[in-house]
Amino acid sequence: MPERRKLTDAGIARLRARAREYTVWDTQVAGLGVRVRPTGSRTFIYHRKAGAGVRKMSFGPALLGKVEDVRRECLAAASGAGGTDSAVGKAAPLFGDFVAGCWKADRFERCKPSTRRVFAGLLRRELLPAFGTRRIDRITHSMALRWFEAYSRTAPGAANAGLNLLGNILNHARALGHVEANPVSRLRRNPARKLTRFLSREEIARLHRVLDRRANGSASEAQQADIVRLLLLTGCRKNEIMRLRREEVKEDRIELGDSKTGPRTVLLNAPAREILRRRMAQGNGPWVFPSVRDPARPRSHSLDLWYRVRDEAGIGEVRLHDLRHTVASQAAMNGVPLPVVARLLGHSNVAMTMRYAHVGDREIEAAAERVGRHIVAIMAGRSP
Repeated sequence: MPERRKLTDAGIARLRARAREYTVWDTQVAGLGVRVRPTGSRTFIYHRKAGAGVRKMSFGPALLGKVEDVRRECLAAASGAGGTDSAVGKAAPLFGDFVAGCWKADRFERCKPSTRRVFAGLLRRELLPAFGTRRIDRITHSMALRWFEAYSRTAPGAANAGLNLLGNILNHARALGHVEANPVSRLRRNPARKLTRFLSREEIARLHRVLDRRANGSASEAQQADIVRLLLLTGCRKNEIMRLRREEVKEDRIELGDSKTGPRTVLLNAPAREILRRRMAQGNGPWVFPSVRDPARPRSHSLDLWYRVRDEAGIGEVRLHDLRHTVASQAAMNGVPLPVVARLLGHSNVAMTMRYAHVGDREIEAAAERVGRHIVAIMAGRSP
């Protein structure tokens, strides 16, 4: 038997999840109900006869609306009156129009500048060309899957980021009643690459020698060599150095106005201070590493020198971001406590730092040898 009762805001808030999805139907307006999923989410739905069939509508999360307002919209939809303030009874907007309108105002503008740059690039290169001219309620699971698989063949990590953004947009459309369900919510992301690569002592030394040679090359090569060396000396993220402003550089630290985890301070060691002192003495624009062609702009996203440098140093499989892993690993192997390493890298919690603080096989072998000698000395009655 269908479960029926007079829906109230307080009663809806008390509804609890069960092992299977269920719906509680309103006794005041026929066809109005609250669907409760096993996850605990509660959604206003409305079923009404339309010709020979039944038209199903969604009014978004039940905890974000008032039941009396939803009743009025149901009655308006049933009478064909519609309403200027509701998505009910209207054709859903095109994906491109929705992104440029509601989603941009409600979600995009609240993001940090660095996040907005990433989102804008994904929209421009991938999502708008693929879905921009489609009605947002006509984007299907299979359509999204085909796009995701094609993108994943060339850039699996970026495809994950694009899928997350698409899901964010469609979730907002669902909350506003434009779609009944998010068609990408169950798509499986590409497995993340294991963060196990960092440079050994010998590899750091080889990289240092190659950077020394490149520092005597063109102005662009010398600039890129300094950027790479700063990444290795500070553990900063690439954009934190490439988009570094002069005003953020202090005598013994960098005060970043915007990073992945918000504003943070990076304390500088002596070699890093020397590089920045030399760079600050060159030019007078806003950027520490300006574009060679246009000093009013920061250096572009690309660091093409890195690919040549790593090949010369015999570390061709190493990513630029692995320099950040190297800083964490060297700190951990030299006895720096993980909470301090977390502060050094600008992590919001130590759990993130533990993914980076790896210990290499050679270090494990050396530790095993030291422990073995220590135990043998004790067994032999010698002072360890």
